[in-house]
Amino acid sequence: MVFKRLMQAMGVGGPSVETVLVNPNCRPGGYLEGQIHVAGGDHPVDISYVSLGLVTRVEVESGDADYDTTQEFHRKQMTGPFQLGGGERRDIPFRFEVPWETPITEVAGQHLHGMTMGLRTELEVARAVDKGDLDPVAVYPLPAQEQIIAALLRLGFRFSRADVERGHIYGVRQTLPFYQEIEFYPGPQYARAINQLELTFVATPQELQIVLEIDKRGGLFTEGRDAFGRFVVDYATVDRTDWATELDGWLRQSLQKRGLFH
Repeated sequence: MVFKRLMQAMGVGGPSVETVLVNPNCRPGGYLEGQIHVAGGDHPVDISYVSLGLVTRVEVESGDADYDTTQEFHRKQMTGPFQLGGGERRDIPFRFEVPWETPITEVAGQHLHGMTMGLRTELEVARAVDKGDLDPVAVYPLPAQEQIIAALLRLGFRFSRADVERGHIYGVRQTLPFYQEIEFYPGPQYARAINQLELTFVATPQELQIVLEIDKRGGLFTEGRDAFGRFVVDYATVDRTDWATELDGWLRQSLQKRGLFH
């Protein structure tokens, strides 16, 4: 009996949890729906809660050392405390909101290299937390984000990779503790002046904030520097702008000011 209680305390023969998504694809500001299946083990237990959390990989700059960490950035408790009998099964339906600033993982039919996103299920029994399931999630861009990306592709830019960096962008309204950078190789007409272009989206329910960073090439006697551009897009009027022309004009003007484009 003492051995059995010890094994129970260690979690042996305890409950298991599995999350099944109706659809693993979503957009910022949308929802993930599904059911959490909790199955009892060989003895009754008191469960404190079952929760869901969105997690992604975040790059952290710390002095001279950069490192990656897995960060949960949105969490929702799906149950309060309840008792689960031995062998009992409990199904918990859910509708989980996806924050507007959630980084995207899929663009133009391809996965963004460097991006990971998952929905983690957590179950606590007697103060011991079981991280349970981690289900991959694919985040597709909003229509306004698609328009900006499509404009860059029309200008000849090509995807390089993407990452998520901890921190805040100066002057941008931001609620999450990180931001995504989608990196592009330059189009042929910009290749002599640009090393790469970095694109950041910060979405809200009303509008899309866009930050562009140009990593410029240095000349024989000049140092390469960065240039920044910022745009705000109203979802209701985004279709009224030719974004390829708009972005091309900004790029040319920015580079001409520095004598890098003629």
